[in-house]
Amino acid sequence: MSSTLILGIDPHSVPGMDGDGVRAALDRELARFAEHGIEASITLITLDETAESTVVAALTERAWDVVVIGGGIRKPEPLLVFFELVVNLVRRHAPGAAIAFNTSGGDSVEAARRRL
Repeated sequence: MSSTLILGIDPHSVPGMDGDGVRAALDRELARFAEHGIEASITLITLDETAESTVVAALTERAWDVVVIGGGIRKPEPLLVFFELVVNLVRRHAPGAAIAFNTSGGDSVEAARRRL
């Protein structure tokens, strides 16, 4: 079975965001992975001193076929340096994994399938 890790920002850590609503949408997306026969796990990152170690722990948990880096990490210009860090951590700690990008939490399956 193919495996996918999705990396995203913890919606509960973003002021003004409906963390519960976003988390429910992410859980629905995880269910869609199962419908496609893809084992998937999501790691939600808080942008604090634990961010890098959280990413490394998720990447080294197992061998991943694809790592999807979410738009919450990629899109906001103030997170450019963090996005670079995440890409390089994937290269270093999951070198056999393809890297994919979603446009929202609702199309991670499609992003992963492009690289599987």
